[in-house]
Amino acid sequence: MTLLTVGIHSAGYEKEKPTITDVHFNVKKGELIGLIGPNGAGKSTTIKTILGLLEHTEGSVIFEKQSNYSYIPERPIFYDELTLWEHLDFVAAVEGLSDKEFKNKASDLLEQYQLAEHAHKFPTKYSKGMQQKAMLILAMIANPSLYIIDEPFMGLDPNAMKLFLDSIEIERERGAGILMSTHVLDTAEKICDRLIIINNGHLMASGTLEEIRIQCNLPTGSLYQCFHFIAEGNGNEE
Repeated sequence: MTLLTVGIHSAGYEKEKPTITDVHFNVKKGELIGLIGPNGAGKSTTIKTILGLLEHTEGSVIFEKQSNYSYIPERPIFYDELTLWEHLDFVAAVEGLSDKEFKNKASDLLEQYQLAEHAHKFPTKYSKGMQQKAMLILAMIANPSLYIIDEPFMGLDPNAMKLFLDSIEIERERGAGILMSTHVLDTAEKICDRLIIINNGHLMASGTLEEIRIQCNLPTGSLYQCFHFIAEGNGNEE
């Protein structure tokens, strides 16, 4: 089942100056898609277009009916006056979770991410790593069909990174799809089912690593090598 179909003809911050053009891909149930590209390539613009945050957009973004999604931004965002538990309670209320379901899932996630003793504190006062973990918990409490994640590894220590990877694997097993923008290429190569490589606002290559290698004419190349081949202007637009 396809959870998200992206067919962006053009999108940008000014009407006559598109930042990205002809970006098209989909995310299926249980699939992890890596959105890869250099700084300024158009990854964030692609995500903002999917989220409906850009006014100047042509094309289509279609979510599967009755699905819900959670968005995890690159920089954590919290309400100043709410504790982490109150944030979780708010999300649970919006998503219509029962009180029992909410409390059980929230308690489990807080224990897993070692934030249980900080649940009644303000996340705006947390360290950067703790804030990132709090954002992950807020995303997972909603049991989304689809995750849209922007640079999830920023601020995570190795233990928290492993916990995150284990968590998203469990989410995939229950059928959640994941679109993840990341600069951590060695990890993306190992965990992503398919890859979307964007450069200068264009989709330059997409598919499995094997398909990316063929498109780059690097039959034994790593994702790192393919990425730099494209970033240096050698890739062919699709």
